Amino acid sequence: MPVSGWCVWVTGLPGSGKSTIAHLLAEKLRAFGIHAYVLSSDELRKVMTPNPKYTEEERDMVYATLVYIARILTENGVNVIIDATGNRRRYRDEARRLIQRFMEAYLKCPLEVCVERESRRGLDSYGAPSGIYAKAFRGESKTVPGIGAPYEEPLNPEVAVDSDKLSPEECAERILKVILDRFNPMP
Repeated sequence: MPVSGWCVWVTGLPGSGKSTIAHLLAEKLRAFGIHAYVLSSDELRKVMTPNPKYTEEERDMVYATLVYIARILTENGVNVIIDATGNRRRYRDEARRLIQRFMEAYLKCPLEVCVERESRRGLDSYGAPSGIYAKAFRGESKTVPGIGAPYEEPLNPEVAVDSDKLSPEECAERILKVILDRFNPMP
């Protein structure tokens, strides 16, 4: 039976830096000889819902699948970093319930900063859709977390970082420290 992997869900509003920080975190872990797979909701959506509507029903399905995949991977010894907004607390709570070694990393970032970041994001955005806040402000999308759909902040995340005040590198370092303390994953 393989040793159980662990899972860290990097959550926050769109534009808070989740993808950038998740990938930096994976790089930092590799430097310690620890492999972690970045499981992206944006990449999963491309397969499950190629023309996403971001309805509650669709989100329920995508997040249930995301948690299922993370659970299966961790049960087979794979460490997982979930890169996903997970706008409803219940999605992250379900992951916590089903994944034995789980933690939340919350990227706190004011909506106005997220909007500004998202509006100037380049093409390399790890598969995230672009222009979502602009569409929301024009009334073309009513499902953007923080504007038309709720974003329920974690109540007790294992780590919270102010991604508007710290660099992505500093955020990844702080999350890394908690992972190393909590899971002791050194090979």
